[in-house]
Amino acid sequence: MLCMSNSKAAILARLQKEILPLQGYKPAGNEGMDMGLGLVRNAFPNKSFPLGAVHEFIAANAEDAAASGGFISGLVSHLMKTGGTAAWISASRTLFPYGLVQFGIEPDRMLFIDLPKEKELLWTIEEALKCSALSAVVAELPRLDFTASRRLQLAVEQSGVTAFLLRSNPKQLQTTACVTRWKITPMASEAVDDLPGIGFPRWKIELLKVRNGKPGSWQLMWIDGGFQPVRRTALIVEEKKIKTA
Repeated sequence: MLCMSNSKAAILARLQKEILPLQGYKPAGNEGMDMGLGLVRNAFPNKSFPLGAVHEFIAANAEDAAASGGFISGLVSHLMKTGGTAAWISASRTLFPYGLVQFGIEPDRMLFIDLPKEKELLWTIEEALKCSALSAVVAELPRLDFTASRRLQLAVEQSGVTAFLLRSNPKQLQTTACVTRWKITPMASEAVDDLPGIGFPRWKIELLKVRNGKPGSWQLMWIDGGFQPVRRTALIVEEKKIKTA
Protein backbone atom coordinates (compact mmCIF):
# COMPACT_ATOMS: atom_id res chain seq x y z
CA MET A 1 0.00 0.00 0.00
CA LEU A 2 2.90 2.34 0.81
CA CYS A 3 4.53 1.58 -2.53
CA MET A 4 1.25 2.41 -4.28
CA SER A 5 1.08 5.80 -2.51
CA ASN A 6 4.69 6.60 -3.41
CA SER A 7 3.99 5.68 -7.02
CA LYS A 8 0.95 7.98 -7.18
CA ALA A 9 2.92 10.81 -5.61
CA ALA A 10 5.68 10.43 -8.19
CA ILE A 11 3.13 10.45 -11.01
CA LEU A 12 1.45 13.60 -9.66
CA ALA A 13 4.81 15.35 -9.27
CA ARG A 14 5.77 14.50 -12.85
CA LEU A 15 2.40 15.70 -14.17
CA GLN A 16 2.75 18.98 -12.29
CA LYS A 17 6.18 19.63 -13.85
CA GLU A 18 4.71 18.95 -17.30
CA ILE A 19 1.67 21.18 -16.72
CA LEU A 20 3.51 24.20 -15.24
CA PRO A 21 5.14 25.28 -18.54
CA LEU A 22 1.72 25.17 -20.22
CA GLN A 23 0.46 27.62 -17.60
CA GLY A 24 3.22 30.15 -18.19
CA TYR A 25 5.57 28.92 -15.47
CA LYS A 26 8.98 27.75 -16.64
CA PRO A 27 10.87 26.16 -13.76
CA ALA A 28 13.81 25.15 -15.93
CA GLY A 29 15.09 28.72 -15.99
CA ASN A 30 14.63 29.10 -12.24
CA GLU A 31 16.89 26.31 -11.09
CA GLY A 32 20.19 27.67 -9.88
CA MET A 33 18.88 31.27 -9.60
CA ASP A 34 18.72 32.26 -5.93
CA MET A 35 16.76 35.49 -5.50
CA GLY A 36 17.77 35.63 -1.85
CA LEU A 37 14.18 35.46 -0.57
CA GLY A 38 14.78 32.76 2.03
CA LEU A 39 11.57 31.20 3.34
CA VAL A 40 9.50 33.07 0.74
CA ARG A 41 10.75 30.55 -1.82
CA ASN A 42 8.56 27.89 -0.18
CA ALA A 43 5.52 29.69 -1.59
CA PHE A 44 6.53 28.99 -5.21
CA PRO A 45 6.16 25.73 -7.14
CA ASN A 46 9.39 23.72 -6.82
CA LYS A 47 10.56 26.44 -4.37
CA SER A 48 11.77 28.49 -7.35
CA PHE A 49 11.02 32.14 -8.00
CA PRO A 50 9.14 32.34 -11.34
CA LEU A 51 11.47 33.74 -13.99
CA GLY A 52 10.32 34.46 -17.52
CA ALA A 53 6.98 35.47 -15.98
CA VAL A 54 4.93 38.58 -15.21
CA HIS A 55 4.67 39.68 -11.56
CA GLU A 56 2.03 42.21 -10.50
CA PHE A 57 2.49 44.61 -7.56
CA ILE A 58 -0.43 46.55 -6.09
CA ALA A 59 0.19 49.86 -4.28
CA ALA A 60 -2.65 51.72 -2.53
CA ASN A 61 -0.69 54.94 -1.98
CA ALA A 62 2.62 56.69 -2.64
CA GLU A 63 4.28 55.07 0.39
CA ASP A 64 3.36 51.56 -0.78
CA ALA A 65 4.52 52.41 -4.30
CA ALA A 66 7.92 53.52 -2.99
CA ALA A 67 8.20 50.36 -0.87
CA SER A 68 7.24 48.21 -3.86
CA GLY A 69 9.85 49.97 -5.98
CA GLY A 70 12.51 49.20 -3.40
CA PHE A 71 11.55 45.54 -3.10
CA ILE A 72 11.42 45.18 -6.89
CA SER A 73 14.85 46.81 -7.16
CA GLY A 74 16.22 44.16 -4.81
CA LEU A 75 14.80 41.41 -7.02
CA VAL A 76 16.12 43.03 -10.20
CA SER A 77 19.59 43.37 -8.66
CA HIS A 78 19.77 39.59 -8.33
CA LEU A 79 18.80 39.18 -11.99
CA MET A 80 21.55 41.62 -13.00
CA LYS A 81 24.36 40.10 -10.91
CA THR A 82 25.92 38.47 -13.94
CA GLY A 83 25.70 41.67 -16.00
CA GLY A 84 23.14 42.85 -18.48
CA THR A 85 20.69 45.72 -18.68
CA ALA A 86 17.16 46.25 -17.41
CA ALA A 87 14.42 48.70 -18.37
CA TRP A 88 12.17 50.88 -16.19
CA ILE A 89 9.12 52.12 -18.08
CA SER A 90 6.57 54.58 -16.72
CA ALA A 91 4.21 57.43 -17.55
CA SER A 92 5.39 59.71 -14.74
CA ARG A 93 8.53 58.32 -13.13
CA THR A 94 9.15 59.23 -9.51
CA LEU A 95 12.11 56.89 -9.06
CA PHE A 96 15.40 58.59 -8.20
CA PRO A 97 17.93 56.73 -10.40
CA TYR A 98 20.82 56.97 -7.96
CA GLY A 99 18.62 55.39 -5.31
CA LEU A 100 19.17 52.12 -7.17
CA VAL A 101 22.78 52.06 -5.99
CA GLN A 102 21.52 51.09 -2.53
CA PHE A 103 20.25 47.87 -4.10
CA GLY A 104 23.42 47.13 -6.02
CA ILE A 105 22.25 48.48 -9.40
CA GLU A 106 24.33 51.02 -11.31
CA PRO A 107 21.93 53.60 -12.83
CA ASP A 108 23.72 53.47 -16.19
CA ARG A 109 22.69 49.83 -16.52
CA MET A 110 19.01 50.77 -16.31
CA LEU A 111 17.22 52.05 -19.40
CA PHE A 112 14.59 54.62 -18.35
CA ILE A 113 11.65 55.17 -20.70
CA ASP A 114 8.97 57.76 -19.85
CA LEU A 115 5.79 57.85 -21.94
CA PRO A 116 2.73 59.99 -21.13
CA LYS A 117 0.16 58.08 -23.20
CA GLU A 118 -1.17 54.79 -21.81
CA LYS A 119 -1.51 53.20 -25.26
CA GLU A 120 2.14 53.93 -26.04
CA LEU A 121 3.09 52.67 -22.58
CA LEU A 122 1.53 49.23 -23.06
CA TRP A 123 3.01 48.87 -26.55
CA THR A 124 6.48 49.79 -25.29
CA ILE A 125 6.26 47.38 -22.36
CA GLU A 126 5.29 44.52 -24.67
CA GLU A 127 8.08 45.30 -27.12
CA ALA A 128 10.63 45.55 -24.30
CA LEU A 129 9.53 42.16 -22.96
CA LYS A 130 10.23 40.63 -26.35
CA CYS A 131 13.87 41.69 -26.11
CA SER A 132 15.78 38.72 -24.69
CA ALA A 133 18.86 40.93 -24.18
CA LEU A 134 17.20 42.54 -21.16
CA SER A 135 17.57 40.96 -17.73
CA ALA A 136 14.26 42.40 -16.51
CA VAL A 137 11.59 44.99 -17.26
CA VAL A 138 9.93 47.10 -14.57
CA ALA A 139 6.82 48.96 -15.65
CA GLU A 140 4.54 51.40 -13.83
CA LEU A 141 0.99 51.45 -15.15
CA PRO A 142 -2.41 52.19 -13.57
CA ARG A 143 -4.64 49.77 -15.47
CA LEU A 144 -4.24 46.21 -16.63
CA ASP A 145 -6.95 43.93 -18.00
CA PHE A 146 -6.74 40.22 -18.74
CA THR A 147 -6.19 40.67 -22.48
CA ALA A 148 -3.26 43.04 -22.01
CA SER A 149 -1.73 40.90 -19.27
CA ARG A 150 -2.03 37.81 -21.46
CA ARG A 151 -0.14 39.54 -24.27
CA LEU A 152 2.63 40.44 -21.84
CA GLN A 153 2.77 36.90 -20.46
CA LEU A 154 3.03 35.46 -23.98
CA ALA A 155 5.89 37.86 -24.70
CA VAL A 156 7.94 36.77 -21.66
CA GLU A 157 7.29 33.10 -22.37
CA GLN A 158 9.07 33.58 -25.69
CA SER A 159 11.93 35.81 -24.52
CA GLY A 160 12.50 34.55 -20.97
CA VAL A 161 12.55 38.14 -19.64
CA THR A 162 11.08 38.65 -16.17
CA ALA A 163 8.52 41.45 -15.81
CA PHE A 164 7.53 43.44 -12.73
CA LEU A 165 4.36 45.53 -13.11
CA LEU A 166 3.82 48.21 -10.45
CA ARG A 167 0.25 49.47 -10.31
CA SER A 168 -0.38 52.51 -8.11
CA ASN A 169 -3.93 53.27 -6.95
CA PRO A 170 -5.59 50.76 -9.30
CA LYS A 171 -9.28 51.50 -9.72
CA GLN A 172 -10.08 47.85 -10.32
CA LEU A 173 -8.35 44.58 -9.49
CA GLN A 174 -9.40 42.38 -12.36
CA THR A 175 -8.29 38.85 -13.05
CA THR A 176 -5.01 38.91 -14.94
CA ALA A 177 -2.65 36.38 -16.50
CA CYS A 178 0.17 37.42 -14.15
CA VAL A 179 1.84 34.53 -12.34
CA THR A 180 1.90 36.39 -9.01
CA ARG A 181 0.26 39.36 -7.32
CA TRP A 182 2.07 41.13 -4.46
CA LYS A 183 1.36 43.87 -1.93
CA ILE A 184 4.39 45.54 -0.33
CA THR A 185 3.98 47.95 2.57
CA PRO A 186 6.79 49.82 4.37
CA MET A 187 7.78 49.10 7.95
CA ALA A 188 9.47 51.62 10.23
CA SER A 189 13.24 51.33 10.19
CA GLU A 190 15.04 50.99 13.49
CA ALA A 191 17.12 54.09 14.22
CA VAL A 192 20.89 53.76 14.01
CA ASP A 193 22.79 55.67 16.72
CA ASP A 194 19.51 57.41 17.63
CA LEU A 195 19.29 58.92 14.14
CA PRO A 196 15.80 58.41 12.66
CA GLY A 197 15.39 57.40 9.04
CA ILE A 198 18.88 55.88 8.73
CA GLY A 199 17.95 52.24 9.30
CA PHE A 200 17.77 49.44 6.76
CA PRO A 201 14.71 49.30 4.46
CA ARG A 202 12.04 47.03 5.89
CA TRP A 203 8.88 45.73 4.29
CA LYS A 204 5.82 43.65 4.99
CA ILE A 205 5.67 41.29 2.02
CA GLU A 206 2.25 39.89 1.09
CA LEU A 207 2.05 37.37 -1.73
CA LEU A 208 -1.66 37.64 -2.51
CA LYS A 209 -1.70 35.24 -5.43
CA VAL A 210 0.76 32.75 -6.89
CA ARG A 211 -0.09 30.26 -9.57
CA ASN A 212 0.20 26.68 -8.26
CA GLY A 213 1.80 28.00 -5.07
CA LYS A 214 0.92 29.06 -1.54
CA PRO A 215 0.21 32.75 -0.75
CA GLY A 216 1.66 34.09 2.46
CA SER A 217 3.05 37.04 4.40
CA TRP A 218 6.59 37.81 5.61
CA GLN A 219 8.69 40.64 7.02
CA LEU A 220 11.94 41.29 5.17
CA MET A 221 14.70 43.87 5.26
CA TRP A 222 17.47 44.82 2.80
CA ILE A 223 20.97 44.67 4.27
CA ASP A 224 24.44 43.80 2.96
CA GLY A 225 23.14 43.49 -0.59
CA GLY A 226 20.37 41.01 0.10
CA PHE A 227 17.05 40.19 1.72
CA GLN A 228 16.96 39.01 5.32
CA PRO A 229 14.20 38.40 7.85
CA VAL A 230 13.54 41.49 9.99
CA ARG A 231 15.79 41.55 13.05
CA ARG A 232 16.90 44.18 15.50
CA THR A 233 19.69 46.44 14.23
CA ALA A 234 21.64 46.00 17.47
CA LEU A 235 21.77 42.25 16.88
CA ILE A 236 23.00 42.73 13.30
CA VAL A 237 25.73 45.14 14.38
CA GLU A 238 26.87 42.71 17.10
CA GLU A 239 27.02 39.83 14.60
CA LYS A 240 29.17 41.96 12.27
CA LYS A 241 31.57 42.72 15.11
CA ILE A 242 31.91 39.02 15.87
CA LYS A 243 32.64 38.18 12.21
CA THR A 244 35.31 40.87 11.87
CA ALA A 245 36.94 40.18 15.23
